[in-house]
Amino acid sequence: MTRGNEKREHPGESRYAAAVAIVVAILLYAALPSTLVILGPRFLIPVLELALLVPLLIGNPRRMTRQSRRLRWISIGLILLIALANATSLVLLVDALVNGSTKDGSSLLVGAAQVWLTNIIVFALAFWEIDRGGPVVRTRVPRAQLPPADFRFPQDEDYDAIDEVAARSAAKSDWSPAFLDYFYVSVTNSSAFSPTDTMPLSHRAKMLMATESVSALMLSVIVIARGVSLLK
Repeated sequence: MTRGNEKREHPGESRYAAAVAIVVAILLYAALPSTLVILGPRFLIPVLELALLVPLLIGNPRRMTRQSRRLRWISIGLILLIALANATSLVLLVDALVNGSTKDGSSLLVGAAQVWLTNIIVFALAFWEIDRGGPVVRTRVPRAQLPPADFRFPQDEDYDAIDEVAARSAAKSDWSPAFLDYFYVSVTNSSAFSPTDTMPLSHRAKMLMATESVSALMLSVIVIARGVSLLK
């Protein structure tokens, strides 16, 4: 069993999954219908997002092993920029459908899917960035020195299960959640409108999950329903 104060041998989380998710979010925004883009020229936001992504890739090109205050704030700023752009598109989408300002139902349905997927990515990135001090701290700092957890994963409490399950627990394998774990949390929260196997512990985690659930519910009930009616 891993002791809390022992030096950890974790090589650091892979950079690739989070980087791919960010690139997908950028491409989804760039491909939105023109009626859902209002923050300057179409490619202004994608260019700004790419400009913020580059120093993050330089700082940690393959694995998340280096952290500085500057890199941390750039990462948070990038997530906030993606979230702001997507929230603006969501407002425009709801306005267009509720007020009946457009009859292009097919385009708006595609736009709704793009906004929904970007929403999942945004909250996955937010969960990934805040939990236990962020991706670098989670794997490099001894467990006894980690900040309090924002989320409780099944692996955090499976140490007393049957051997083949306990082998993957945090206590026995030094497991730490990675981006794909937070992406799964975001997908299930956006689909079920509530936590599934991973529970939020802190107030900020609960508020983030609540916000995601409300926005996903808005897309499902208002946006998609109205878009389908426009196709008739």
